Amino acid sequence: MIFPHYFHLFGQSFHPHPTMELIAYSGGYQIFMLLRRRHRRLFPDRPFVSFEKNMWIIVGAIFGALVGSKLLAWAESPSEYFANFPDWQRLIGGKTIVGGLLGGWVGVEIAKKIVGIKHATGDLYVIPLIFGMAVGRVGCFLTGLSDQTYGLHTALPWAINFGDGPRHPTQLYDIVFLAVFGFILHLTIKPKPAGYLFRVFMIGYLLYRFASEFIKPRDFRVIGLSSIQWACLISAIFILVRLRRMDQQQLTPRVS
Repeated sequence: MIFPHYFHLFGQSFHPHPTMELIAYSGGYQIFMLLRRRHRRLFPDRPFVSFEKNMWIIVGAIFGALVGSKLLAWAESPSEYFANFPDWQRLIGGKTIVGGLLGGWVGVEIAKKIVGIKHATGDLYVIPLIFGMAVGRVGCFLTGLSDQTYGLHTALPWAINFGDGPRHPTQLYDIVFLAVFGFILHLTIKPKPAGYLFRVFMIGYLLYRFASEFIKPRDFRVIGLSSIQWACLISAIFILVRLRRMDQQQLTPRVS
């Protein structure tokens, strides 16, 4: 296979990354709307967020993800993005999923405060996120070296030659993890307080990314860990503390 692998349709060539991102965003939104209708039927006692307020949440998620993905990308490879400062084309290029997830979460919380939503809303976004991230990783894989999401060189039999020798296809590892993890969440997570499922998803993905970063090339590390790994580790610990509190609150008997 030659990278990047373009799609050809009606005599036109389409770059794999924006093409798969378009499918990821549009497909994820349709899945969210389907789950939103189903959620209202299954949990009629839970607060329901109106369509208008949901749009504000999505706007907050988009802008938060944009800022978070850029900031963590800059922290991950400062020598690359700031080598010819101020080279704006270089600065606006590149993004990270971890930064996008964390920044999007912050953006959602800000949007919820603005529109007056006080309950957790993240559970409905878990499956759309898994779908969107997995489809987006297909675009990363087909883009090849220029996407910079590949792994270190390896002699493993499933290694992929993106043009400079066999490497870990970490994009495919992400897809497999997301598919398996999503299936496990669907089967094993029993009814929990609102927001619990989203936090379990975040912890699982952050810990996976912490581990997978060890087989990725990085030019900037602090105490042996990359910026993405530090972000994953600190965030996972913070979320785990919150999950333990949610479990304790659920086990505490109510006094009437």
